[in-house]
Amino acid sequence: MPVPPLAAAQKTELLAQSEAAARRAYAPYSHFFVGAAILLETGEIVTGCNVENASFRLTTCAEQGAVASAVATFGPKIRIRAVAVSNLNRAACQPCGACRQTLAEFAGPDALIFYPGETEEVCACTLADLLPASFRLSTQ
Repeated sequence: MPVPPLAAAQKTELLAQSEAAARRAYAPYSHFFVGAAILLETGEIVTGCNVENASFRLTTCAEQGAVASAVATFGPKIRIRAVAVSNLNRAACQPCGACRQTLAEFAGPDALIFYPGETEEVCACTLADLLPASFRLSTQ
């Protein structure tokens, strides 16, 4: 079932919360402060920010932090309707491949993704546009 489009106010709120989350990021090494806000199908918004580590491999992306927070708060059956990503550097910033796959675990292909584009506009697409061949493992 396709995800209905977001109302302008919902999109604005999602982007505002993702930017607020970016302001809480821990990025002492890269100085690239990223925030994500996830709109669940229930209407709740959950945020996350990147948390760097001196061992860069252990850094957590904002999108993964938001998903972990949503699962910790609402349980493993969450369903993602939309995601907004922001960064304080005003740089183009799509979710990375690992984040795309993490989002696919909890979102359908029609979930909306908002992220900063090459210029100052906000780009919008579906998860299927960003990850057309997501990996699915049957749990039955």
